Amino acid sequence: MSVDMGRRALLSAGFALGLCFCTGVAVAQDTDDWVGTWTASPQPVWAPDFLAPPKVPRNLWNQTVRELAHVSIGGSKIRLLLTNEYTNYPVTLGSVHAAISDKGAAIVPASDRTVTFGGKPQVTIPPGAPALSDPIDLVVPPLSDVAVSIFVPGVTPIETMHWEGRQTAYIVAGDKAAEQDIKPDSTMTAKVFLSEIFVDAQPGARAVVTFGDSITDGDGSTVDANTRWPDNLARRLSDRKIAVLNEGISGAKVLSDRMGVNALARFERDVLDQPHADVVTMMMGINDIGWPDSVLAPADKMSTADQVIAGHQQIIARAHLHHLRIIGATLTPFEDTFHGTPLFGYYSEEKEKLRQAVNTWIRESGAYDAVADFDAVVRDPANPKHLKAEFDSGDHLHPNDAGYVAMADSIDLGALLGNKK
Repeated sequence: MSVDMGRRALLSAGFALGLCFCTGVAVAQDTDDWVGTWTASPQPVWAPDFLAPPKVPRNLWNQTVRELAHVSIGGSKIRLLLTNEYTNYPVTLGSVHAAISDKGAAIVPASDRTVTFGGKPQVTIPPGAPALSDPIDLVVPPLSDVAVSIFVPGVTPIETMHWEGRQTAYIVAGDKAAEQDIKPDSTMTAKVFLSEIFVDAQPGARAVVTFGDSITDGDGSTVDANTRWPDNLARRLSDRKIAVLNEGISGAKVLSDRMGVNALARFERDVLDQPHADVVTMMMGINDIGWPDSVLAPADKMSTADQVIAGHQQIIARAHLHHLRIIGATLTPFEDTFHGTPLFGYYSEEKEKLRQAVNTWIRESGAYDAVADFDAVVRDPANPKHLKAEFDSGDHLHPNDAGYVAMADSIDLGALLGNKK
């Protein structure tokens, strides 16, 4: 069974457990209807021949990792989806706890819950598989932070991660999953094991999936501030109780792998498998254009505009096949990207022509159900090849917090949602 098929089976089957209260344990009756409220798309840890540091420890052993997740919509119950997708051996997690985050590594004590899997507090995840928790009786407010603490008893190499987490995770020796506060031995901003949080779906529940690369993933935004453009969109939609799921991967490409599998390969897992999702945004292609002839991919042949567009067309066709509305986002300016660094070859005038050709197609082809013209929002009117200074994080590719606010605020909600309430 594939990972995608396994995930669908887990989500649809449920566990049909009765309500049980024990010390620190709260397992709720499975409603069998769930919607994602937070996501982090899994990536394989790359080999040492790639220049970007993986941001995760080589392995964990007798350690607890406490990770934070900023949810979009709330609920009275949650479920966790953990992943062992890119490893070739089983991973055993000795204990898992979920709670409402307080400050830093602390949790709200009364909110601590032991997470179970088929009624057991320990889970072994087979190679390449996900593991869906039992329902957890935990009230989660919208736009709040959930702390997930995972104890790893045995020596466990880390080979699956989400690289651009933009939230601090805390690592400490021993089983501290149930502790109110921990004094970490180390921290990281990547994610491990945790890939999604679901809440019990209310009547009319909907989800918007934002599918993209580092600009969707939030590179350039302030760590722990939750200011990625999907976070800002979630705030705009919070009164409508519409979830926003961020399926961005830093370095992602439409056509080829490296910092994660290509868009065509992960579209089913990250978008089509999401319960109650009926809208997806697509912002990807700048890495297909920028990576070749740079230290990131010196041997790669540059993609043509037609090749990138053909990838977009495949994504659109698959979205429509599953009755999803799909919104195309234009590629934002990147002149002088990584100026003064070894990555400076990311931009060239030839590559700029490719970006313009792809953007023209996104705007004018009519292939997308609607267009979010992020290029028009963040470009410098005096130099349209360049980001506005007030929106530039400093690398001339990724927007800053203000840029991400402007992008989210520019989205026409009627066009995004198809004028549905």
